Amino acid sequence: MQEKKYFIIDAKSKPLGRISTQVAVLLMGKNDPKFAANVVANNIVVVINAKDVFLTGTKELSKRYYHYSGFHGGIKEKSFLELKKNDPREIIIKSVRGMIPRNRLTKDTLKNLKVFVDSNHPFSKENIVAIKEKDE
Repeated sequence: MQEKKYFIIDAKSKPLGRISTQVAVLLMGKNDPKFAANVVANNIVVVINAKDVFLTGTKELSKRYYHYSGFHGGIKEKSFLELKKNDPREIIIKSVRGMIPRNRLTKDTLKNLKVFVDSNHPFSKENIVAIKEKDE
């Protein structure tokens, strides 16, 4: 069995899409030379400062998240700003869920994603690799 690898990504002052693509690649294990599409990677991705994530342009005002229960009149709608105020972790989780393949491994893959609102997290004792943006 492979050793678990821990990666930390700081979401402070970074657009949502840039963070989500980095997280999705790490969760699927595409950064590993032993990548296999039928296996859940042993990568645990920790995202901190979720409250500071933002969208570019006017998307912060116009972005909507929908949930449909399956019943008549059962559609629920939340705006980006409302979700950011109530639960900013959910924004990153929904974005990453949309970027990984929809198959039997989806639920197990998302279990390796840990999102925290601020910079406090319980993984400080682990051997964590900090992921920086390519521009930096």
